[in-house]
Amino acid sequence: MKQILKRLFNHEELTREEACGLMSNITKGMYNDTQTAALLTVFQMRGIKVDELIGFREALLASRVPVHLEDYRPIDIVGTGGDGKNTFNISTCACFVVAGAGYHVAKHGNYGATSVSGASNVMEQHGVKFTDRQDKLERSMAECGIAYLHAPLFNPAMKTVAHIRKAMEVRTLFNLLGPLVNPCLPHFQLLGVADLPQMRLYTNTLQKLGAEFAVVNNLDGYDEISLTDEFKVMTNLYETIYRPAELGFSLARQEDLYGGDTPREAARIFDRVLQNEATKAQTDCVLINASFAVQVMEPEKTIGECVDIVRESLQSGKALKTFRKFIELNSN
Repeated sequence: MKQILKRLFNHEELTREEACGLMSNITKGMYNDTQTAALLTVFQMRGIKVDELIGFREALLASRVPVHLEDYRPIDIVGTGGDGKNTFNISTCACFVVAGAGYHVAKHGNYGATSVSGASNVMEQHGVKFTDRQDKLERSMAECGIAYLHAPLFNPAMKTVAHIRKAMEVRTLFNLLGPLVNPCLPHFQLLGVADLPQMRLYTNTLQKLGAEFAVVNNLDGYDEISLTDEFKVMTNLYETIYRPAELGFSLARQEDLYGGDTPREAARIFDRVLQNEATKAQTDCVLINASFAVQVMEPEKTIGECVDIVRESLQSGKALKTFRKFIELNSN
């Protein structure tokens, strides 16, 4: 580690193989806390390169609890977090709208770190019991089109650095890795990021990994499409900036998307969206994210066609029915 730190202090880059070996050693507890904290600080200050990120990812995936859902060709819809906006659970809600439309979703999530309610918080509010059992996850996918993968159950290596991350109280490269280590390695991904440098990093990384994806960013700093301003979308096929009005949506205000002060309040908003009883801004925000997720899986469709598909899922009650079936299957 001493030699690696010296190289990084001189602005040298690690190869993919070096990054993989380094992360493997970190997760085995081979370095002391001060060295590991120094390493994390270096990457926060100078940024992380694509090959380094891929190498770190490979090490974490090598020690994961594997899940085999590849036959379903699922999509994951996830935000990186860290935008400080405390929105309600937009990505998670979009997952059920997409599943209600007949697609398969493998949602990888955790408790909220920078917001009141993360995906795992809203799942717990509805009585979901987290599991890493292949049979249960496969049954959920087969019967309602969605499986939920609670990150701590599948990434045991992360426990080694949990106390260091908590003590540092700032985002680190582990936050960047979260959206890339879904243990079932989903075929498709919609990834929301909070800024344009992250957008470029993830786009280049996912392209190098051969994924089919869309990376989205609202230009006023949301890690999802919030409709509060123009937003950018980058895929393996195109790169475009959209205005909400172009796609038939009204501008939302930041307060319209507020997630509340407690997980229970966030869960109530989540429920109202799926019951088709939410505000227009809340509903539209979920629909636009779900639409771009559908387009990742069916790139020949226009966004207008995708909006129609997900709107029908919500308004017909299919999304709510999917959610209720999911709760039934996953609460015991």
